[in-house]
Amino acid sequence: MTESPRSTVRDRMRMPRRATGPSPRWLPWTRSALGVAVLVTLLGQLGVGPFVTALREISGWGLLAALVVTVGTTACCAWRWSVVATGLGAGIHLRAAVAAYYRSQLLNATLPGGVLGDVHRAICHGRAAQQVGRGVRSVVWERSLGQGVQLALTVVVLLLLRAPVHVPAVMALVGLVAFAIVVALVRIVGLLADDLRLILRAPGAAVGIALASCLAVAGHVVVFLVAIASAGVEAPVAQQVVLALIVLLGATIPANIAGWGMREGVAAWAFQTAGFGAGAGITVAVVYGLLSLASVLPGVFLLVTRTPGASPVERSRPGRTCGSARCAATGSIVGAR
Repeated sequence: MTESPRSTVRDRMRMPRRATGPSPRWLPWTRSALGVAVLVTLLGQLGVGPFVTALREISGWGLLAALVVTVGTTACCAWRWSVVATGLGAGIHLRAAVAAYYRSQLLNATLPGGVLGDVHRAICHGRAAQQVGRGVRSVVWERSLGQGVQLALTVVVLLLLRAPVHVPAVMALVGLVAFAIVVALVRIVGLLADDLRLILRAPGAAVGIALASCLAVAGHVVVFLVAIASAGVEAPVAQQVVLALIVLLGATIPANIAGWGMREGVAAWAFQTAGFGAGAGITVAVVYGLLSLASVLPGVFLLVTRTPGASPVERSRPGRTCGSARCAATGSIVGAR
């Protein structure tokens, strides 16, 4: 009896080995090496002054603001992940998604590569849902769709507001980020069209993903504006927003060590081009990095405790849930994607 195309697609989606292609072992180390190279170059050209200044500019009000705003951005990102995972048939409760997202952000901000937290989140959710392939793909799609919305939002803002930097260079940055998103999807996800159809088939899914992504980007921009104010850089708000979006977009390029490297390099270039000096850009980027790190410290508590409440996983069929929370309670890291 010949299998229908629909059943064939479903069977293929249950196969983690087909859904997630192999990743070269040297790739995470190459990303970290590039981040280190950027930092070493900045230190060689500008010295430690901008970095030391950033440490002095951290204030209590800045830390509090970043902590409060990050609660909202984390909730938005977790909401986006919940929508994507539900579409792929491996849904997760929003409460558990928020806890998992805090853990992943903390691990991303403290471990080399800047993506190990996402790997941990993907594998643990896949195991809890007893569908590792779908769990991994839900995280890949969630991050890629979020970065896609951020990319589009940045382009729109650059078109509406007068950019204080060279537009061709910014467009090259946009193209590089877009290329990285496409490569990640093509390399990791085998069924692009089928996955996207499943994710967006629910009413309001596309709107929810776009809205959650826009709110998350807005939250990151607010924290960056706090970093600019802490560093004492005075500029019109519109100009600060443009600089924030450019630096945050550069930070999505997977060439860093625990998030550090490319962000500081792009900030040095953007602030230098805008007339504030490369040193000011590095100081702002370092302040932002420290504020971001402090704001995800609740993830330390969530790494060693279980999240109380309902079971973390929602199956695609009503009435079926998975009660496994073992991966949500462990801090073990699985190899980088």
